[in-house]
Amino acid sequence: MNGRLISGRYELTEPLGRGAMGQVWGGHDLGLGGRRIAVKLMHSGQVASLSGGTDPEELRERFERECRVTAQIDHPGLVSVHDAGRDGDELYLVMQRLEGSDLRDHLAEREPYPPQWAVAVVAQMCSALAVVHAVGIVHRDLKPGNVIVRPDGRVVILDLGIAAVRSAGDTTRLTRTGSLIGTPVYMAPEQAMGGSPVGPRADLYALGVLLYELLTGQVPFDAPEPTGLLYKKLHHTPPRVRELRPEAPAELDALVWRLLDKEPAGRPEDAHEVYAALAPLLPRPGQGGPALPLDPTRPFREPMAPWPPRGRAPGPATDPGPGPAPTVVVRPAAFPPGPGAGSPPGFGPPPPPADLSTTLEEVRTLLSSGHYTRVADLLGHALPAAVAEHGAHSPVVRTLRKQYAAVLLDTGQYARALPEISRLAQEYTAERGPHDPVVVQLRQDEALCLERLGR
Repeated sequence: MNGRLISGRYELTEPLGRGAMGQVWGGHDLGLGGRRIAVKLMHSGQVASLSGGTDPEELRERFERECRVTAQIDHPGLVSVHDAGRDGDELYLVMQRLEGSDLRDHLAEREPYPPQWAVAVVAQMCSALAVVHAVGIVHRDLKPGNVIVRPDGRVVILDLGIAAVRSAGDTTRLTRTGSLIGTPVYMAPEQAMGGSPVGPRADLYALGVLLYELLTGQVPFDAPEPTGLLYKKLHHTPPRVRELRPEAPAELDALVWRLLDKEPAGRPEDAHEVYAALAPLLPRPGQGGPALPLDPTRPFREPMAPWPPRGRAPGPATDPGPGPAPTVVVRPAAFPPGPGAGSPPGFGPPPPPADLSTTLEEVRTLLSSGHYTRVADLLGHALPAAVAEHGAHSPVVRTLRKQYAAVLLDTGQYARALPEISRLAQEYTAERGPHDPVVVQLRQDEALCLERLGR
């Protein structure tokens, strides 16, 4: 399908992902000078069968109507919709192409997730959901895989194009009552049971599951089958957040408990109320040190600050003043530094620390003060110790390698970053295939290194 042209202007170049409702392709808008875009393709017959047997022609008309409503929403926390229509038997949605990490991978690479990061992520999502709910749209499939953390820390919600439109005079929806469109783990009980249209508080329940997962590293309920999962949601009580994460603020524990109420009426009234509960826990402008890429607290600590260009480590424009440094968790991870891993001028190699935990504590201190080049050296020297302690192929070791490669890339040390990125790309490709978003991002980083090195 590479090179396929949609509606005479949208050229598809590479697949980005696939789901039950269709597949997403990267491409270019030839009508606007080749602007990079993402195109979601959905076969109308397949979507109709998933939607309870809706007539395909009726489905196309409904899809286009709903996309027109979605395209009118303008918010930085929502992916922009550029166009929608049909191409033969397929429905297509043309969207903004985003760079960054989906929240699923973001959490996996930074576990345990700092509580302030969880607050910042969910607060940004509340801001977007308030706008969505105000025009009568319920997302219905909020989950980590539908949330992107951009390099500057902004959080963006995806997949509004298949959300259900609610209005007093129109009860038809893209996903008919009773069809299990969505992800059961994050579904509110009333959505999983069907029987009546769901409201905005179903999205708030999903937000509670997501916040619980960010804080504890696990979902509140899990079961191998949707029916067993629904039974647990209706009849069981999950452990409180603070039982699993004692350092989490009590206010967060209480908020999650309300969001996960089995009855919609027991949850917060709307996204505004959830944001208001989170606001006192958010960082303030100028609070803390410089942010690394993909730090979701950055939009609150450095609002409207320009992001440094590639190859220059972010740093504070002014003295940030007193306040807690951002929590950056670096987990250990499988190969010694690649060629060219010497220390930069002005720094000798770091002395071997007493143990790996001492190294990681020093890394956190250096990150908070913006010494990214020193961090790269320290991580490079720590890798052999991490391998010895955790094993060359452990998830912990791979996470440290990804952190090491990211710091090298963001400080412009392309010769050192290239071998690590290439190895990671090969491993993830073997495990997930060439079109996985993590693989695509690694290949883009690899290409950047090659370009900057003149190869």
